Order: sequence, then structure tokens, then C-alpha cells
Amino acid sequence: MTNTVESTPRTIDAATLKTWQDRHDELMVIDVRSGAEFDSLHIKGSYHVPLGLLSEHAVEFAEKLGTRVVLVCQSGNRAEQARKHLDAVGLAGASVLAGGVPAYASAGGTVVRGKNTWALERQVRMTAGSIVLAGVLGSKFISPKLGLVAGGIGAGLTFSAATNSCAMGKMLSVMPWNRSANEPTAHQALQSLNAQA
Repeated sequence: MTNTVESTPRTIDAATLKTWQDRHDELMVIDVRSGAEFDSLHIKGSYHVPLGLLSEHAVEFAEKLGTRVVLVCQSGNRAEQARKHLDAVGLAGASVLAGGVPAYASAGGTVVRGKNTWALERQVRMTAGSIVLAGVLGSKFISPKLGLVAGGIGAGLTFSAATNSCAMGKMLSVMPWNRSANEPTAHQALQSLNAQA
């Protein structure tokens, strides 16, 4: 049975995902977070396809995905970006898990826990907040011009919200602490999906 856009909601909650997992053998849960985030906590049975890989190879991944796809991340933002990439190449039936993996874990879903790493969104908040604080303190004690740093971060965050993108998040995602020894290549991620078919 092929699902159409009308029969598959764009956003689902954790309880709906748990119900779908019980009823649908063809369900594919795709986790688009960084390798370190995936290693830290992921939904049991999910496939790891980082957002960068999925966006760069959207056509190839769309061809491999099943009839019922749920995209997950930490909060839903990156999963929504992934959904738009897949939608643009013709896979219109993917859903996004609202609240991401933490919401699923809180709802009692089966998850795999590993080494604890801060979520990318938390890292962005810490980095942006630290730079703003340093800029404000620097403008008070060193030079008033350092206040422009805080203004620049504020402008960047405003742009990030308006465009639903995050340059700081992209930069942080390639840092060593966000990389995993098991970070998949496009070929490896596609092969793992082939094994499901």
C-alpha cells in the first residue's frame, strides 16, 4: 500500500510513532542528527543519515526510502529541513517527529543510550550566549566597539530564525566532539537502507 500526502501527516507525536512501529513493518525512522548525537541517544531500529548527507544526496535517499518514513532529530527543526529536501525530489509522504528523540524517550519509546554528548541546539545556545556575554563585558571594560560582537550574534540568530537555518550549528556539527567514529558516508548510509529493502 502506497501512502499519499493526504494520508500521512507532516508532523506526528511520539505516541503516534510508537503506534506506527507496532503496526507497520515498512516503517523507516531516519535520524538526521550528527554522529555524536546519534551515538548518545537514538530510537532503536532507526537509520542514521546526517542532514548534510541527506541534503546532498536527496534523490538517492528518496529512491531507497520506504512507503512510510519518519524523520527525527533533536527537536524537529533539522528533520523538517530534511523533509523539505525529500519533498523537493518527489518523496512527499515523509513525516517529522515533533519534539525529536527526547520526546520519544520521554514517552517511553525504546531508545539506545550511549556516551552522553550535548545536543547541537544546546551547543549553539552555549556558544552564542558566551560570545554575546564576552562582547557585552568587553564593551564595558575594554572597548565600546566590542558591543558590535553581541549585535552581530543577535543579527545572526534573527536571520537563522527567519530562514530556519543555522550557520553556527553547521559549523559546530563538524567539530571533533560532534563527529563519531561511526559517522556514515553516503555509500554506507545508502547500503544500510538497502539492507531494509
